Amino acid sequence: MSWGSELWDQFDNLEKHTQSGIEFVERYTKFVKERSEIEINYAKQIKNLSKKYQPKKNSKEEEENKYTSCRAFLSTLNELNDYAGQHEVIAENLTSQIITELLRYLTELKAERKSHFHDGRKAQQHIECSWKQLESSKRRFERDCKEADRAQQYFERMDADINVTKADVEKARQQAQMRHQMAADSKSEYSNFLTKFNQEQNEHYYTLIPNIFQKLQEMEERRIERVGVSMKTYAEVDREVLPIVGKCLDGMTKAAESIEPKTDSKQVVESYKSGFEPPGDVEFEDYGPGQSMKRTVSETSLSNSRGEAKERPSGGKSKGKLWPFIKNKNKLSLKLITLNSHVRNLIEGSGPEDFSHLPPEQRRKKLQAKIDDLNKDIQKEMDQKDALTKMKGVYEKNPQMGDPASVDPRLVEMAMNIEKLQSEVQKFEGWLAEVEGRLPSKSDPPRRQSGLYETQNSNSSTVANNCAQDRESPDGSYTEEQSSETQVKVAIANTPEFDDEFDDGDEETLPTIGTCKAIYQFEGHNEGTISVTEGELLYVIEEDKGDGWTRVRRNEEEEGYVPTSYVEVLLETNAKDS
Repeated sequence: MSWGSELWDQFDNLEKHTQSGIEFVERYTKFVKERSEIEINYAKQIKNLSKKYQPKKNSKEEEENKYTSCRAFLSTLNELNDYAGQHEVIAENLTSQIITELLRYLTELKAERKSHFHDGRKAQQHIECSWKQLESSKRRFERDCKEADRAQQYFERMDADINVTKADVEKARQQAQMRHQMAADSKSEYSNFLTKFNQEQNEHYYTLIPNIFQKLQEMEERRIERVGVSMKTYAEVDREVLPIVGKCLDGMTKAAESIEPKTDSKQVVESYKSGFEPPGDVEFEDYGPGQSMKRTVSETSLSNSRGEAKERPSGGKSKGKLWPFIKNKNKLSLKLITLNSHVRNLIEGSGPEDFSHLPPEQRRKKLQAKIDDLNKDIQKEMDQKDALTKMKGVYEKNPQMGDPASVDPRLVEMAMNIEKLQSEVQKFEGWLAEVEGRLPSKSDPPRRQSGLYETQNSNSSTVANNCAQDRESPDGSYTEEQSSETQVKVAIANTPEFDDEFDDGDEETLPTIGTCKAIYQFEGHNEGTISVTEGELLYVIEEDKGDGWTRVRRNEEEEGYVPTSYVEVLLETNAKDS
């Protein structure tokens, strides 16, 4: 049965019906979603319950697992955890196979329904417009006919009146003819509109509306079919996990069947059997004058007091473990904090704008960070400028919203800020290029930096040396970050003497002045350092100059700096060649 032929006049009712169908799909989707949430919460609660009753390590409950009943309960808890996992699977499948698909389908269904009813309203408006045109032409025809009759009657009265001049009669005759012509034209127009309306009405009720309603019917049938498929999937999701749920229940049943009371009874005997013989008969003790009867200790008690005192060690409470070296550890932390604060003051403290008081690598990082910050500020200013420019354009098109001239001072200010920031970027990029040009490449051999880096504060080098002397080597707590912080005292001196120091070509192999043994492991990631392992023997080729670093050599090709506090140095009286 087709909607187009049977329900051609039920446009509004079909609109309500299809809307209620969409609401039904939404309600069913909400139902499945709430069911999924229930499954998730249920699985979570079941898992928490299983975890709660799991035996704790080194506890009385763990000792009780030697009984078959306790082991069965533990197996039940594990199966229960797997059982909860299947409810999570149900929730996931409901979400992926039903909820997600229905939400996507609802979006498509609403769009399709909106399109069909839009076409229906458009057709309805067109036929109503044609009807209005027909009624208008009909009323015009009726009005023109009445005007023609009145003009004809007026002409006849004028023609019969002997007192009226011939000119007035002729004028009345022409007026009557004109009115008759207008009535004829209106009749022809009315006839044309009527024919057109009948054709459009026939096409509307037998072609357009049936086609639209047929599409709506097909859409509604697809919706109903889709709901049916979702309901079937809803059941299949539960059915898919039934085999695994059945296995979980079988596991619980098997665990329950594995309980052996006799075995547990034997285990109780094995656990608590004392090995003592039952007490013998109590002998009769007669009373004599002047003699007191002996007081004997009863051995008939069922408690285990016989061996309890012997088995229980004195001082049932064990003393808490004392952490060794607490004072040393606090001192070490204090020293590390002091070192970090000094280094932070040297790195982040007041200094030249180009960070020339820092070592090259630290300076490069500072300059790059400064450039990045400036670029962010430039982008921010440009975004604000674009927004103000758009606002000015809106003001120009709509003066009632604001005065365009009021934005100009802010735009000029932003342009000046951007220009200033760009010049700052160019300045810092020049300094960065200078630093990157001076930094040694990875192919260059590691070289010791020539001396202490001068800072504006004359006490900074003294503070750094004190930090190096106070730094102790904790149990593996020396990090690369600390070594990079210590380098704030050392840098490439920007003097001609420094440039000449490394312009002599290849360096001569330095002689060894002693040996050393690594007492800690050190990972040398920075340029000029060398990695060592604990207990490794190395040659010393340059002793500590007061900056906390010693230059060592492993073989003819591997040499570099290690922290002095990480090695035990033994200098020789006579230097020998490596």
